[in-house]
Amino acid sequence: MIRVLLVDDQQMIRAGLRMLCEAQPDVEVVGEAGNGRDAVVLAERLAPDVVVIDLRMPGVDGITATGRILATRPATRVLVLTTFGDDDHLYPALTAGACGFLLKDAPPAELLDGIRRAAAGGSPFSEEVLTRLVQRAVQARPEQPRPADDLTTREREVLDLVAEGLSNTEIGERLHIGVTTVKTHITSLMTKTGSPNRVRLALYARGG
Repeated sequence: MIRVLLVDDQQMIRAGLRMLCEAQPDVEVVGEAGNGRDAVVLAERLAPDVVVIDLRMPGVDGITATGRILATRPATRVLVLTTFGDDDHLYPALTAGACGFLLKDAPPAELLDGIRRAAAGGSPFSEEVLTRLVQRAVQARPEQPRPADDLTTREREVLDLVAEGLSNTEIGERLHIGVTTVKTHITSLMTKTGSPNRVRLALYARGG
């Protein structure tokens, strides 16, 4: 069961999200918060697996709350759900530690998939947001040859699945290999591509 904390200053939004989540057999809403300050307190007390959080809220905003939640509970997965997909919101949220970024006009199935992927260790992004991330990463990348020739066939397979946002467990199941082996390949991929984290690795894969 995936334990979810909903954080949004609009009660109607929270009510809709709760109804959507509670209709799923594998998702349990353990709490709600209307601002970032309460979200930090509830995350510490309720220990959710995933925090679905808005960014613009009165008092402590979602970006600040994300940083505070992860400072005390680093294993918690924070998934942003917001109306604002611009760079001024996206990059600070990722810097604060958010594992994914979805827009509120996303279909319900995409949101539920995002929650499940976040809980499994994945990095769910709305297609619009991911496309912009890739474009920015490509533009910012220095002019140098990609070290694609250094990758083994298995590493290329793992890289493609990382780009799809799959978790280590899902990659292992897809390729019929153990999670430890997946982690070894990802560590090697990060070294070979110069990617400091999983999000950058996914962007690397999508940007080629």
